[in-house]
Amino acid sequence: MRTFIRQELTRAVLAKFEKPDVIAGVATGGIAHGALVAQELGIPFVYVRSSAKGHGMENLVEGKVEAGQTVVVIEDLISTGMSSLKAVKALRESGAIVKGLVSIFDYGFEQAVRQFQEEKCPYFSLSDYSSLIDRATENGYVGREDEEQLRAWRLSPETWGSSLKIA
Repeated sequence: MRTFIRQELTRAVLAKFEKPDVIAGVATGGIAHGALVAQELGIPFVYVRSSAKGHGMENLVEGKVEAGQTVVVIEDLISTGMSSLKAVKALRESGAIVKGLVSIFDYGFEQAVRQFQEEKCPYFSLSDYSSLIDRATENGYVGREDEEQLRAWRLSPETWGSSLKIA
């Protein structure tokens, strides 16, 4: 499975953004996948911390990325997009040119879609919540009633539970 994900992430990077100068992984889930993609492409790898270390240089970006270098960010999961876009911002502040972001999975929340657009950061995901529900329904893992509830959750996860009637 790891080989498949590495190959598909690499394919997506090249198809959507062309080969960058550097691959950046978002801590922590994107680090291992990003390192594998960078190795596959034969280019440098850096990672972006969720917060600065409390000692040393207090960098968010760990590794060498020079001003003007192009970067594609690798993430495991996009929910709200906040951690991904924080990494994009840190890279841009270091002078990197962020071509975009590739993730393994995306919930497709409107908040994330809107924020990526506002930050002018294109992104692509190998899979998403709607596709997952489609396959689960097609293969009989999820019934039609459950499918409706799962799709309703994605539209409003913050308030979804308040509408359930629990016996």
